[in-house]
Amino acid sequence: RTWTKYEGNPVLGHIVGSNRDPKVIWHAPTEKWVMALYLDKNDFALFGSANLKAWTRLCDIHLPGASECPDVFELPVDGDAGKARWVFWGGNGKHRIGTFDGRNFTAESDVLQTEYGANCYAAQTWSDIPPSDGRRLQLTWMSGGKYPGMPFNQQMSFPCELTLRTTPEGIRLFRQPVKEIETIHQKANSWNNQPLKPDENLLNGISGELFDIRAEVELGEAAEFGFTVRGEKIQYNVADNQLSCLGKSAPLSPLHNRVKLQILVERTSLEVFGNDGRVSMTSCFLPAPEDRSPGIYASGGEATIISLNV
Repeated sequence: RTWTKYEGNPVLGHIVGSNRDPKVIWHAPTEKWVMALYLDKNDFALFGSANLKAWTRLCDIHLPGASECPDVFELPVDGDAGKARWVFWGGNGKHRIGTFDGRNFTAESDVLQTEYGANCYAAQTWSDIPPSDGRRLQLTWMSGGKYPGMPFNQQMSFPCELTLRTTPEGIRLFRQPVKEIETIHQKANSWNNQPLKPDENLLNGISGELFDIRAEVELGEAAEFGFTVRGEKIQYNVADNQLSCLGKSAPLSPLHNRVKLQILVERTSLEVFGNDGRVSMTSCFLPAPEDRSPGIYASGGEATIISLNV
């Protein structure tokens, strides 16, 4: 976008390439507006303004493997505002974690990835959530979905809450579906502390189009466990520590030999979250209309269902 003069004051003009996709936030400590802007290739920049008209270039940010649609926001680490860090997010979900003093964003991480699905792009977070709530909520465009015969195209993901948590690898970004999803739950089924034997499906007899599935599984002797949902397989490979669905895979290490999954099944989408949002997979899919039954399975040995809610 090319910006022209407004009320006689200089505003941000063309810089390089097809610079676009401004995300503007208020930075209270320095009492100014801060704009994250995509420049060209893998390059972004932050700009500052006291009046939203005259802008000063604050710093440049290089984000290898990412372009377009930046977002920048601050989050407490492990819920502690005294240990807050900033996240700079690119269009395809690649991001860095670091600090921001109102002028310079200083990366403290390599380029990181939380989202591994087939159709997550241009995610943005809401600003100005009331302090009484305090969450950082994100919505992503599910780019590339196909909907033959429908009077629409494109869709958005379920809203997710973002948090920063300390892991053995360092501080990492987590994405979990918002708690408000529970307000649209209807019939529920649950199991606790049950063996999951090969060739056994505890979900026999359940039927539906839309599901919120939440499971914690102790791996035991299983080589693989997972779900089948409306004709699609979600699988966890124990040897590879890998979660796979719809042709995409995400690294996911077990915690104390357990893996937690949440699976959201909609009429045109499938969203999978591992270990409380350590990884997420946001994907479009068209379920088999006649296949309305979910399944759970283990192979290569017995696992244990610590908890399962459908």
